[in-house]
Amino acid sequence: MCGIAGYFSLRDRGVRPDSDERLSRQIGTIRHRGPDALQTWTGPGVGLAHARLAVIDLSTKAHQPMLTNEGALAIVMNGEIYNFQELREDLRAFGHVFRTSSDTEVILHGYRQWGADVVHKLRGMFAYALYDAREETLILARDRIGKKPLTYAIVDDVLVFGSEIKSLLVWPGMKREADLSAIHDYLTFQYVPAPKSAFVGVRKLPPASMLVIQRPRMAEPQRYFNWPAPAEALRRPGEQLIEELRAHLREAVRLRMIADVPLGAFLSGGVDSSAIVAFMAMQSDQPVRTFTIGFDESQYDERAYARTVAERYGTRHEEFVVRASGAEILDDLVYLYNEPYADSSAIPSYFVSKLAREHVTVALNGDGGDEAFLGYTRYRACRQLDALDRALPRPLGKMLATMAFIAPSALDRYKLIRHGRQALMQLFEPRSRRYETFIAYFSDAAKTRLYSSKMRDFLARSSMDALDPYFDAAPTLAWGAQWADLHTYLPDDLLVKVDVATMAHGLEGRSPFLDQVLLSWACTVPEDQRFGGKETKSLLKQAMEPYLPHDVLYRPKMGFGVPIDHWLRTQLKEAVYDLLTGETARARGLFDIGEVRALLDRHMGGENWAGRVWALLMLELWFRMWIDTSSALSDPPYSTS
Repeated sequence: MCGIAGYFSLRDRGVRPDSDERLSRQIGTIRHRGPDALQTWTGPGVGLAHARLAVIDLSTKAHQPMLTNEGALAIVMNGEIYNFQELREDLRAFGHVFRTSSDTEVILHGYRQWGADVVHKLRGMFAYALYDAREETLILARDRIGKKPLTYAIVDDVLVFGSEIKSLLVWPGMKREADLSAIHDYLTFQYVPAPKSAFVGVRKLPPASMLVIQRPRMAEPQRYFNWPAPAEALRRPGEQLIEELRAHLREAVRLRMIADVPLGAFLSGGVDSSAIVAFMAMQSDQPVRTFTIGFDESQYDERAYARTVAERYGTRHEEFVVRASGAEILDDLVYLYNEPYADSSAIPSYFVSKLAREHVTVALNGDGGDEAFLGYTRYRACRQLDALDRALPRPLGKMLATMAFIAPSALDRYKLIRHGRQALMQLFEPRSRRYETFIAYFSDAAKTRLYSSKMRDFLARSSMDALDPYFDAAPTLAWGAQWADLHTYLPDDLLVKVDVATMAHGLEGRSPFLDQVLLSWACTVPEDQRFGGKETKSLLKQAMEPYLPHDVLYRPKMGFGVPIDHWLRTQLKEAVYDLLTGETARARGLFDIGEVRALLDRHMGGENWAGRVWALLMLELWFRMWIDTSSALSDPPYSTS
């Protein structure tokens, strides 16, 4: 599937005379490459639109919007339901008759049988809008982890919704105004966390949530599912956990290999994607298609490890080397992501999706493995801080914290010293503030120096405070960090990155580690059984020892890095200075331009502040495309041909 859009009048049931035109404008903004159909439907005060990428049931009967025979129900859905075959058999036993073999029709009949509770029976990734004419009700729902996006806004008593924010912005009367509170959060996290968006009045439906609107009343989203909390974890024998993990992962991969089109896998050479490829190969009667992105800079290049896995399983392997600065696709990225988005790994994600789409329509990936099984090196650092807390007498800790506070800020040019100083300064801070050291692009202290008077009021609220409930629910700093990442960083950054990059090329991305059964099971495993000793992701690595080489499993983690520090000092240097310190940025009045210039000078002089510079660059480009001009939608930089 590709994308959905639509509207629902809260005021009356009257059909607006220009409703078809408005829907066409909405669906026209969902400019993904290669949709198999663009369809619209209107009813009394409601309109639904769908851009389809056919993966299951390629026939025209499976096009959307999809209606029941009597026309009382209509649905548009973006995503895939992996247990649709099982649900179809259950519904047939109740007497339901199906016209297609698509997964979307299962939701339609499931609603007739179980009402809105059908969402509890769905195993997959989805965002859907279901209209019930008899009840004059619209239901918006999103999958448990947030694989598929859904945004909405109220404009003149009309609820407008869509997979992409740009489909809302074309609605008559919808204003384009930056939400500076969301920008405040963006500068911390490198993305805008849900339910906010970067636009005033536009909201994101959170993962695992439903919005049920019965005319004329507007409602608030309600969460329909929660992952097993840390308090529900249960210790079990190690061998039992290994066997259960293998069984769950094998099944999650099997379900995601169901497709009526060619499929393959992203293969970075890391543990997670390699595990997915291994289980695909063991369940396929054909060589798996695998795709890898590399760089000439060796510290970012993992192709050798990917080749090792590809050779072991005899995959049909393709590689692409990103040699340019990435500048040639910056405008495309700003257009595609709709909001300021500073995760630079969007660049290789874009290119690997483009490469894969030349050969397949569906690609499996390793997303979620780090969050499910504690794979990030920052989790190790969190465990070390917990150990320091236990070992350090409180008076000594206070003395060290004071010394760290008064230490010269010039020492911050050295990353190890900077992180150590921040860790000591935050010894007695809330745990979310301690995590700031590892994940914040601009810390609260850095924002104090950066912000102009226009932004200073936001300093009264730390963006990190939003993570407090997740840390409060966990017994340790590392477990709290993982629990926070599962609910914020994963759905709001990583899944956004991959969904946009894949859909931009008409490619469907599937993530076995985010299977609700597998992930729910992982949440019940105690931290020290997922992360043994000093070894991150130890449970998953032990489970994969029979299937993957030792060098792949136990090498240092690299992540999906990009050499933007080098690019900013070379190909992009002149443009960065012009964009971030020029007259347009000065007139915007958000930041102290002297502080911005000092940051650029430090980076160009050899210190590594690439993360902060890139975040400011992507923000400025977003303002220029989406706020400063009205032409972004009428003349997009992104080619859809």
